[in-house]
Amino acid sequence: MSYSVGQVSGFAGVTVRTLHHYDQAGLLCPGERSPAGYRLYSDADLARLQQILFYRELGFSLDEIADILQDPRASALEQLRARREMLVEQITKLQRLVEVAEHAMDVQQTGVRLTPQERFEVFGEITFDLSYATDAQLRWRHSEGHQRSMARAAEHTKEDWTRIMAEAAAWRKDLLAAHADGERADGERAGELAEEHRQHITRWFTPCPPEMHLRIADDFARDPRAFALVVPPSQQRPGLASYLRAAVHANAARRLATEGRR
Repeated sequence: MSYSVGQVSGFAGVTVRTLHHYDQAGLLCPGERSPAGYRLYSDADLARLQQILFYRELGFSLDEIADILQDPRASALEQLRARREMLVEQITKLQRLVEVAEHAMDVQQTGVRLTPQERFEVFGEITFDLSYATDAQLRWRHSEGHQRSMARAAEHTKEDWTRIMAEAAAWRKDLLAAHADGERADGERAGELAEEHRQHITRWFTPCPPEMHLRIADDFARDPRAFALVVPPSQQRPGLASYLRAAVHANAARRLATEGRR
């Protein structure tokens, strides 16, 4: 039995233009013609079209489909296995994006409750990267300390944030000076700065035991977005994030040893 282009388009759910394109590409060339010269598709052509549409749905290009159909037993399994792996990766990525979007909405709702103008007045160069805030929310969403910190941040007034940022600016000035003066990261001055930072977190956000402070400092050295929350890019110096991390680790080691936990 033979079918016209219009008939095939109707029951296959593809446009006439697409069928013409497949013909021009040599992918699906109906072997029959009507007396008027129009294309006619046989049952075998429809079976081939079904295969083409199946592979297109999986994301194969027309060239890839042509290779598969030329010798399906030799290449179809290998191509399908590779496509499956790619689709699994895409599914995993899409699931994470959904999760990121959901938590981004939570971050927006529980973050700093200031107007844009107030944010500019209070924070100046210090900016909150939503992508980092979202990543942190995903990574530490089950952490009681992170949840408490977010809740405290949401409660702070403009006056609170002004005090917080003034403290942070004074500490940052001392940190830059210690680094510029070549003070040892495991020395007394750097240790005092590390402890001051830990107490700042405890005072304004959440109790910060040495173990938590280690994770925070590691994040500063690993992720520029995190370090930008304490030292804006314009004030950063080469090696400063690693210096702060080393100072925090040395301070934590001393305190844990004093407490008999290391």
